[in-house]
Parts: sequence; structure tokens; C-alpha cells
Amino acid sequence: MSKLVYEVVQHDGGWAYKADGVFSESYPTHDLAAKAAHAAADHQQRSAETEVIEYQDKKGEWHTETARGNDRPETSVKD
Repeated sequence: MSKLVYEVVQHDGGWAYKADGVFSESYPTHDLAAKAAHAAADHQQRSAETEVIEYQDKKGEWHTETARGNDRPETSVKD
């Protein structure tokens, strides 16, 4: 099982979380960014239907792949 850490950081004049080097949108407060990071981490662990997903990597490139609904990473939040 893979592991994914969501880290709350200062970013773009506010706060954001990043995972695997990619930043979320900016939030005006640390608390809002932390709440969003926990929600994203919780959502990432839920089993779901197998579906096609799109995501952006560290280099800013977009990828499309099939994600199996039962192949979820272990997640945590570094605050």
C-alpha cells in the first residue's frame, strides 16, 4: 500500500496543503487549509468505484489513468 502525506504550508500569501509536491488552492487561514487537508486525506482513503482520474504531477504535467476503487493509499496530515 502506498502512503500519501498532506502537509499544511504557507503558500501564495495564505495557506495551502501539498501532497507529493503539488499544492492545493490557497486558503486565507491555517485552520481552513488544515481542515481541507484532513478532508482530502479522508476522501482519498474511501473505497469507491473503479474510475478514470486526472491529476497533476510535480512538474505540472497532467495524467489520466484508471484508479481501482479498492486500491487506496494510506494517508496522513502533517500540520
